[in-house]
Amino acid sequence: MQDTASVLALAPDEASVKAARGLVAPAKWPLLGADAAAVWGECQGSGSKPYQTQVDLSGPAFRCTCPSRKFPCKHGLALLLLRVADPGRFQPTRPAWVDEWLTSREQKEKKKEEREERKAHAPSAEPASASPREIQRWERIDGAAQELQRWMADQLAQGLGSLGAGSLEGWRTMAARMVDGQAPGLGQRLLEAAERVRQGADWPEQVMRRLGLLQLACDGVQRRASLPEAVQADLREVVGWPVDKDSVVAHGDAVDDTWSVLGVVQEQREPKLIERRVWLHGQQSQRRALLLDHSYGGRGFEQAWEPGSSARATLHFFPGAAGLRARCSESERLGAATWPNATLGQEWDEIARRLAASPWTTMHPLVLRNATLERTATGWRCVVQGQDLPVRTEENFGWQLLATSGGHPVHLAGEWDGEAFFPMSAWRDDQTAPGGSAHPHE
Repeated sequence: MQDTASVLALAPDEASVKAARGLVAPAKWPLLGADAAAVWGECQGSGSKPYQTQVDLSGPAFRCTCPSRKFPCKHGLALLLLRVADPGRFQPTRPAWVDEWLTSREQKEKKKEEREERKAHAPSAEPASASPREIQRWERIDGAAQELQRWMADQLAQGLGSLGAGSLEGWRTMAARMVDGQAPGLGQRLLEAAERVRQGADWPEQVMRRLGLLQLACDGVQRRASLPEAVQADLREVVGWPVDKDSVVAHGDAVDDTWSVLGVVQEQREPKLIERRVWLHGQQSQRRALLLDHSYGGRGFEQAWEPGSSARATLHFFPGAAGLRARCSESERLGAATWPNATLGQEWDEIARRLAASPWTTMHPLVLRNATLERTATGWRCVVQGQDLPVRTEENFGWQLLATSGGHPVHLAGEWDGEAFFPMSAWRDDQTAPGGSAHPHE
């Protein structure tokens, strides 16, 4: 950076240039230093501590303790502009924080070279049929996953107990970086972990469980070539790589059956985005299925499904070890549902099998036969075969189910997320109860 023009060429926008020029004043910089490898300084801002700004000239690479998301920030630009304008003010004695950063960068660069060396001599993780575009996306996802792993290691080294409302902004920033790295699914799961921080007495356990699954996903991305195809498909879903629905119909496992509609759930995901989950049970195949659709801007869904009804349909299942999500190509409505007759032990065994095959599956269909719904001082619960299961539902829907059952055992179908049961519908052996709800979740 020998002249002003070469420094300004690094600016992300004109606003940064203007802001940097306003900081080119020695009085704002109580510490200035430089040598052949780096430039550093402390810039007094609005807080009590000055911002520590440093530039590795080999990149150039920038680091600053200010909260700006621009790269480089105005402090980094101003530091280089000041060095061009007045190099005599810069002293060669490095502070410890500069040495630590440069040493860290050297170590990371060495590890990167070692990884590249191993990668050059290792078999390709992508099939020979992969397109250049697909290979490029996986390379970006690889980089995002490695960055997320390093970041999570830093968070754990600091300890979850240090987390507060202010520090969670960094979690949101990292989630945004996952989107930039073409791995939006990793970012969404990180935000879900952040939502658990300091929520409930067991929040450290809940956060650690979610971070553990993220770590597992990052490990899987790096060694995906050695994993079965079904698990590779699950990883694509975890990182947020959409599957072409037409290819699912053309090549997915097709199951023709009479399907009972266990329940329908609609949830607002974004201001104009609605997610619909339709849970089905195959009467002959005994297979469970999830139809997952989204509606944006008030548009309706292509197919209508009513809880408690049945339909003759051909479902095409998405690739993946979980074996739940499917797409319906054609259906014919028949009449009332024939409800599953599995025991609670069989239901838990199926969930355990599914989790063993695909640990990232977050929602499972669950049928509870002869369950008693109760309202306690702390919330809802249901008692079934001697087990107490926590229930989460809207108050109105809970009271509707309680009124339907009259306090007696009924059969319930719902979703299980590993922590609580979300009821969708209820019925008795002699009739189908009107237990469906558009928004049964809290």
